[in-house]
This record gives sequence, structure tokens and C-alpha cells, in this order.
Amino acid sequence: MTAAKLIIDKKREGRALGSAEIRDFVNGFTAGEIPDCQMSALAMAICCRGMTVRETADLTDVMMRSGASIDWKGVVDRPVADKHSTGGVGDKLSFVIQPLAAACGLAVPSLVGRGLGLTGGTADKLESIPGYKVSLSIDELKRVVADTGLAMATQTAEIAPADRKLYALRDVTGTVASIPLITASILSKKLAEGAETIVFDVKCGRGAFMKDQAEAHALAESLVSGVRAAGRRAAALVTDMDAPLGFAVGNACEVEEALAMLSPGAESGPLAGIVGLSVEFAALMVSLARGVPLDDARAECRARLGDGSALAKFREMVAAQGGDLDAFARLVARPKVKYRIQSMRSGYVESIDAERVARVALSLGAGRWQPGDRIDHLAGVRLAVGRGDKVSIGSPLATLENSSDPDALERAAAELLKAFTVSPTPPEAKPLVIERIG
Repeated sequence: MTAAKLIIDKKREGRALGSAEIRDFVNGFTAGEIPDCQMSALAMAICCRGMTVRETADLTDVMMRSGASIDWKGVVDRPVADKHSTGGVGDKLSFVIQPLAAACGLAVPSLVGRGLGLTGGTADKLESIPGYKVSLSIDELKRVVADTGLAMATQTAEIAPADRKLYALRDVTGTVASIPLITASILSKKLAEGAETIVFDVKCGRGAFMKDQAEAHALAESLVSGVRAAGRRAAALVTDMDAPLGFAVGNACEVEEALAMLSPGAESGPLAGIVGLSVEFAALMVSLARGVPLDDARAECRARLGDGSALAKFREMVAAQGGDLDAFARLVARPKVKYRIQSMRSGYVESIDAERVARVALSLGAGRWQPGDRIDHLAGVRLAVGRGDKVSIGSPLATLENSSDPDALERAAAELLKAFTVSPTPPEAKPLVIERIG
């Protein structure tokens, strides 16, 4: 009986694995010495039986150490921090939070992902900016962060190869939904990135991977515990994802909305709610990384947003990675195919189903079902109303857009209309932040 099978049997029986067992199994799998079938079996056993905090920390550590780790000593002279979101519909907050934190004196090397299924990819949104180079080598990443204080790029081949290899198996074996495996996957990359402070946005609701608060709380606790086990600072906010964030759901349209959020005065406009949420995350990063009171960090973030420093930082990063925001402005101004839906009744918008909106945007070409699918960067949904808004019969609810397929818009319009619930009375106010962990 091989050592690998004994480890699988042990976890299947619900017993905790030793540090050496986890290390040897993952290293053997990464090196090709342990076959995919045995790694899949262990992943399923973990999915069914779970892992202790110590086991999860050990799994994270060996996955992080399977590749390169970035050392920022001698590269930047400021605290290194990052923020990670578990993904949501219309979630363009990284384009505000990371530049805002950088404008407040942090170095923010942010590794971002691509979208698959209902989850929009930050990398795909950035690639809607003409010329933007989202794939950087470690040396290029260091240079951009040293020059601008901020970079947003995809994971390189050197970072956490064990995670990349394991995730490909989890995706096809039904083992994605495991908090220990999710934690190790996220943290192996974030810790290898070299951030000493990491803040997490754990989404909860219809448009999130974690549908209920208990699941979201458990994941947030696991992520914060994992970072602290590595000797670094962390906190998490569990946030509402029943409705889309903001009014734009897609790629170019979300970047366009993020630019509006970064513009002075946005805190008092229609985007005030998600701008305020972005300030909260950036302030948490600044407070933890620099050791200053949270109220002071909030005030500094608001000042940097109000004086245009955060917008300037985003522009600086885009230019450093080859992007052309003037060309982007011309792109989003380009004529598109559009289809508007209207309210069938009068009242108040009680809810907007984030998952349904995401499915519609995906059907228009804003995302991909398979890794190789082509994205239409101009495809998406622009909401005309938010939760609590008053509407009348015939009031615009949303506009569907894409580059050149009017038939797709017509087919999706009826489905999008089902995302809106209109009631005779206004809904109760619902905070975006559900709870803080850490």
C-alpha cells in the first residue's frame, strides 16, 4: 500500500493529516510523482471531511512554497498590502480600493484573475483598456510597483504552481466548494505575492459563491486565520451580494463606472454606496498596514479620493502597464447594439437578482463558459435603477448592450426583466457590510 493511499485513507476516515504528510503529498503531485486520480481522491476526502486550522495552514504553506515568492525588501520603502474579493456581480471595487490604498502610501501588488461562468474577471475588465498588459513577469511587476506603488496583473507561472495544477482538477471533480481548499488556493497566491497585510471581501448572497451568511462567515474566518498563521496581518468584511454592485455589469462598462467612482464628488452621487464601501476597504488596509486608527485612515482615504489622487494613481498604473485611457474613452463611446427594458408596474424596486443579471451579461458575451471563450468587452448590462428606487409603468430598468448581436439582446431581455421585483412599498434599508472578522 503506497504512502499516498494511506494519506487518502486517513483523511477519508476524518483524521487530521500531519504536516509532513501534507507537504509530501502536494510536492509529489506538483512534481508529477502522484497521479491526478489520487490528488482528486484526496481533494474529495478534504471536501467531505474538512481540515483543521493547522492542516489548512500547512496546505497553504506548501502550495505557496511550490513556486516563487516575491521579496519586496529593497524594492519599495512602504508597507506592502493587498485586498482580495471572492467575486461578485458588478464588482469593480478593486479599481477603486487598490489605487486609493496606494495613494495613501501603501505598495499594492495585486494578482488578479480571469472570469469563468458567472464570476467576472478583473483581468478581463482591465484588458478592455487598449494596450493594457495584464500578464507581467515578476521583475516587471516589481518595476511597476516600485514606479507607481501599484500593479494589477495575472498570476505568473512561477507563483503557486501547485494551486494552478490542483485547481484544474477541482474544477472538473466537484471539489471547488471546500473552505480549506478555497482558503489554500487564495492564500497560496496572496502570500507568495509578498503582501504583509491582506484584507478580504467575502461576498454573501444570490450573486456570490457563498449564498448564506454562515458559509461566508466560515470562509472569512478561515482566510483571516490562515494569513495570521503565516505571521501577517489580516481582516475581512462579509458584504452583501444579493444585488449587483453599482449600475454596470460587464467589462468596459465596469471600468468606465470605476473611473466615475474615482472622480472627485462621487461620494455624494448615485454611486455613493459602493464608493463608501471602497473607502471602508481601503481604510482597513491602511489602518492595518500602517498601524493607524481606522477613523484616521478613513479620513485620509476620503481626502485622497476627493483631491483626485486615487484617480491619478489608477491612471499612472494603467500607463505603466501599457494601457491607453484615451483610446478606452473612444472605445466605450463607439456605437453599440442596445435594447432597453421597462418596468411593467409602478412601485419601488424591492430587489435586483444579481445572479440573474450575471447570467444575462454572460449570455451577451461579457464572460466565458469555457476558458477559451472569446469575450466581447462592450457587452453587458447597464442598470437604470437601484434597490429602493421608485418606478412607474414604462420607467427604464436597464439597457442590454453588445458589439454586434441584436438577436442576443432580444433573447435575453425577458430574462433580465425577471431580475427585478417591484413592490408597492419601499424596501427596508440594507447595509452593504454584514460583518467584520479580524
